[in-house]
Amino acid sequence: MTTELSRFQDRFVQALWALPDALPGPLRDLADQPGFAVYRNTVIRGCIDALQANYPAVLRLVGEDWFRAAAALHVRAQPPGDVRLLMYGADFPAFLAGFAPAADLPYLPGVARLDRFWTEAHVAADAPALAPSALAGLPPEQLGDLVLQPHPAARWAWFDGQPIYTLWQRNRPGAPDGMDSDDALDWTGEGALLTRPGDAVSWSALEAGGCAFLDACAAGRPLALAADEALARQPDCDLARLMTTLLQAGAFCSAQTYPTPNHQELT
Repeated sequence: MTTELSRFQDRFVQALWALPDALPGPLRDLADQPGFAVYRNTVIRGCIDALQANYPAVLRLVGEDWFRAAAALHVRAQPPGDVRLLMYGADFPAFLAGFAPAADLPYLPGVARLDRFWTEAHVAADAPALAPSALAGLPPEQLGDLVLQPHPAARWAWFDGQPIYTLWQRNRPGAPDGMDSDDALDWTGEGALLTRPGDAVSWSALEAGGCAFLDACAAGRPLALAADEALARQPDCDLARLMTTLLQAGAFCSAQTYPTPNHQELT
């Protein structure tokens, strides 16, 4: 009985997502039933609605008709793998990068990445942010051996040659007052940091050196090496200002001092 039920469920799911013409005869008969078609269309519409909710900046940039047409193709190719539709669409930025009708919108995948970052920051594990004062008492010679752990909600990226952060921020619901979507854009590279040290997701611009610094921290490198990587990426990076910015943004959750037999964890 269980095996037969499992087979039926597998066939049902196959008929749900495949195009009717691609189905073998028995499944095509199932898919052709009016009641099944209503159910299938309801499920697909729900997935499209979820993508529309999860990618609001992309939606505003392209308009609802364009978005829903693209989303319908994505839903067919990549059905949800999680019952939580808030999490649906992790691969939508990559889909847009290879989507021919978006070829003349090269910034769209980057904007989609930031929409996805917001979702990931929103659902990430709660954790207290590392207080700026936690590093204040450390002697200078110890700072270089400090390993900073990025906050579970921290997400960051650098985008070469495109003002992705500005585009995303202008088109995100709740854009800052005074930000006009019609203002001219400076088409240079931008970076972004999103995190959630408290209840709400926050975001800020981040220079290339800052992104390289956080990459190094995420890889477990001590502060001295992370600083070297930041300067290699951006020679004019102001490390003191960068540290202040990251700590105030809540980008870290802890710090450990190395190398000592009994290392100290700072929070």
